[in-house]
Amino acid sequence: MTRPPARRGRIGSAAVGILVMLAAACSGSDQPTGPIDDVPGDSLPVVYTLPVVVHVVHNGEPVGAGTNLSDERIAAQIRILNEDFRRKPGTPGFNDDPVGADARIEFVLASRAPGGAPTSGVRRIDASATANPVPQNDLFPYYAHYGYWDPARYVNVWTMPLPETAQNIVLGFATGPQTHLPGSDLLLDGEPIQPEGILVNAAHFGPSSIPSPFNRGRTLTHEMGHYLGLLHLWGGRDCADNDFVADTPPVMSPIISCVPRVGCSGLPTQTANYMTFADDGCMNLFTEGQVERMREVIETSPRRMGLPTSPGLGG
Repeated sequence: MTRPPARRGRIGSAAVGILVMLAAACSGSDQPTGPIDDVPGDSLPVVYTLPVVVHVVHNGEPVGAGTNLSDERIAAQIRILNEDFRRKPGTPGFNDDPVGADARIEFVLASRAPGGAPTSGVRRIDASATANPVPQNDLFPYYAHYGYWDPARYVNVWTMPLPETAQNIVLGFATGPQTHLPGSDLLLDGEPIQPEGILVNAAHFGPSSIPSPFNRGRTLTHEMGHYLGLLHLWGGRDCADNDFVADTPPVMSPIISCVPRVGCSGLPTQTANYMTFADDGCMNLFTEGQVERMREVIETSPRRMGLPTSPGLGG
């Protein structure tokens, strides 16, 4: 995979050449839990709860070692995802930005598998013992070979057992939704072109102690934004359109630092926005416009609108 003009995945700032070499080689609630101004009332939008299945692709290690991530780490990643999307007070996902918003979107590990059997929402696949005829550089078909649940009912997330040399370089990728919203052509195609979901380097999935500015679980938050239709703030690198969200100041080039700079409009760039390449430690912002776009995708996109009523949620 080469780096596209508007990068769809999240990779480290020094990633381009190494990524090319790597590719060649290889129960939600309607009660508010968000910010302090999110008070009960009929005017509040419903909380959408989406079921996630995590396909842990590993190299044969025991559970909890190496790329065979522990259940605790997976649960921590889901918690972080919810803190970020719900802008939860008292967590790193909270902000007091005047355009910041609680997305009222939550995520749970699926409790029912396709067919109705109970599940933990975590599948473990030993890649060292499982033949895969798909070329490894066809990333989504390759990982979907190890397991792929109906994308109209589940958010498929695969953890990639990449070598240590890929840490801080290859973080994650996501397919975008089928949608009428402008800018969708800048997102990676999903169905019917290729299997859809989210890929995350196992080293960057959930909180970890690896020496990295990307060790706090924000890669999945960023990629989930793409999965729900958000672009990077610089979009197609056109000041006039950018990410097609009015309350994110336009910027022509990638934001890779926590230090604000002046964007197209003369306003400081939103370095805290989850849809940048800034470090995990300074990310804590989805804007009202970004939330509106994500919720529009959930309400209208063919393989997103069934997620809140998925049988995978149980009940």
